Amino acid sequence: MVGYCASMRLAESVALARHNWREVTGGGYGSRHDPKGDWLYGYEMCVDPAARGARIGRRLYAARRALAEELQVKGIAFGGRMPNYARNSRKVDGPQDYLDRVSAGKLHDPVVRFQLANGFEPIGLLKDYLPSDRKSGGNAVHMIWRNPYADNDEPKETRIPRGVEAVRLATCQLQARAVADFDEFVDNIRYFVDVAADYQSDFIVFPELFTLSLLSFEKNELSPMEAIETLSAYTARIRDALQAMAMKYNINVIGGSHPTRAADGDIQNVAFICLRDGAVHEQEKIHPTPNERYWWNVKGGDQIDVIQTDRGPIGVLICYDSEFPELARRLADEGARIIFVPFCTDSRQGYLRVRYCSQARAVENQCFVVLSGNVGNLPNVHNMDIQYAQSCILTPCDFPFARDGIAAEATENVETLTIADVNLADLTWARAEGTVRNLADRRFDLYGHRWERPEDADAGPNPTETPPLGPHHVGGG
Repeated sequence: MVGYCASMRLAESVALARHNWREVTGGGYGSRHDPKGDWLYGYEMCVDPAARGARIGRRLYAARRALAEELQVKGIAFGGRMPNYARNSRKVDGPQDYLDRVSAGKLHDPVVRFQLANGFEPIGLLKDYLPSDRKSGGNAVHMIWRNPYADNDEPKETRIPRGVEAVRLATCQLQARAVADFDEFVDNIRYFVDVAADYQSDFIVFPELFTLSLLSFEKNELSPMEAIETLSAYTARIRDALQAMAMKYNINVIGGSHPTRAADGDIQNVAFICLRDGAVHEQEKIHPTPNERYWWNVKGGDQIDVIQTDRGPIGVLICYDSEFPELARRLADEGARIIFVPFCTDSRQGYLRVRYCSQARAVENQCFVVLSGNVGNLPNVHNMDIQYAQSCILTPCDFPFARDGIAAEATENVETLTIADVNLADLTWARAEGTVRNLADRRFDLYGHRWERPEDADAGPNPTETPPLGPHHVGGG
């Protein structure tokens, strides 16, 4: 790849008003895109320095203009850099004077001159547009190009088509049962994958720590630390088995979660997402519960990102992570329309924390959320004494969706497979024309999120905290 540009549609009241880059792009995700917007806003443009001179930038600008004409929007707007401003700041009376002199040909700025040569006109300055751009003094030139083919005298009403983009979701409410060996456990999982595939499901999700049954054939009951070490030894075999199932049965498998030793030696609670094209992705649990931290010494992960699938981008929030809205919002901003929540809860109140928070995530991010939990118990497994679950498929609450925001739900505490069809196109409509538009109506001028790089992230809560209340139970939501 030698060049790249990104654009989004915005209403004129946003595109032509004063703004900064972080505010107008929704923190850089393009999440303020309005499918009904009457201006195309360019927020990223880059060309490989090795390819400069090949007119890559000019071609990208031409493609963007062609897109604006095809969409019949009023024009293109963006905040353009002025990289020679800092070196000339003592020669001019501020950034506006600098812009005036460059426009008049008295000073040279390669970016501004390039944009002027491509038919753009400055309508003002955007101060503090991108503070990290020191060469431009943090400023940007508010540039626009007016589409000569747009009929601005005739207001254009854009409607979002109510199309069909169907996805079939399956969630497994898994019974904890004793097994004789690893192969018997895999056979139990394979059964549900096979059934879900027979129903032509696109995804099946299993519960958090669904592999705890592997402790049932240990001769002696293990302490929490011994149990976690024993389970982590199965990681490679679990990953390989799920990958093989996904390809054989042509279904995307969200492998609940499994205790996994990370490269730095820490034990993390990790979901393996095995896609039917053979790809395998991992998602760590970001927030271990107090029990997991204290009794199991489980460490939290430091990265959460969407996973690209043949049915669009998805996200995974493991149990307790669903109770932190910042994570789901990041996934939604990255494009996730389905979020899977494998959980493991021992009581009704623990389950309801996960359930109510997951429903909130579906409403506030206008996405589908799929829960999968364990049921039953394993008397000789210290960490599977009791379970409570009612797995379900949750939707936003608006006219196109299921009553009560529930596409399907299982009976409490019974092993079963719950399947439902959802229409991803309904999300597109709801985000643009719904009764409420939670993603679009955010006040980026007042608040936002800042994510640390993994190497700068804190280690999390103090591992020497006091013992949590209740049994030494993993999960808990």
